[in-house]
Amino acid sequence: MHMDITPYIDSLRRDLVAAAEAAGPEAREATERLTYALDPAARLALMEAISQAAAEITAEMSDGGVDVRLNGRELDFVVHQTPLAPPPAPPTPASAEEVDEDGNVARITLRIPESVKAKAEEMAAKSGHSLNTWLVTVVRAATRDSAINVDIDLSSIPFLGGNDLFGDKRGNRRMTGWV
Repeated sequence: MHMDITPYIDSLRRDLVAAAEAAGPEAREATERLTYALDPAARLALMEAISQAAAEITAEMSDGGVDVRLNGRELDFVVHQTPLAPPPAPPTPASAEEVDEDGNVARITLRIPESVKAKAEEMAAKSGHSLNTWLVTVVRAATRDSAINVDIDLSSIPFLGGNDLFGDKRGNRRMTGWV
């Protein structure tokens, strides 16, 4: 987008000359000469004001920004934003991995706290899978013959659950899962 500030400078010049008309012809001529001499300073002041406005707009934007560039006697505005993330993929049907060797699929009802469900949905989305596929993968890893159940007490480690350097007792902390 281009912006020519010349019409604004010309409008300022006309207003100053019109104001000087009341003082007589000598004041009018002096004002005309003065306005031509002030042209570069007036352009610079307008450019600085527009650049400041662009900086304030950029500060209010959540991402991206507005740049102002000088192109001859015109200003160019460049608006840049980071592209939005693509919408999540629709749930995928049962994959070959989800189907057991004999081709049977079992349906279960799982009751879990809403916060756990939300976190599981987030993890599934991050991995690019549906919640169902992600849960099957987690359960499969936990139930395979070579799975190792990890249960570690972190309360004795400073800053992770025991007494930290400031004497803050955070209680018993554990890390559990399958590897």
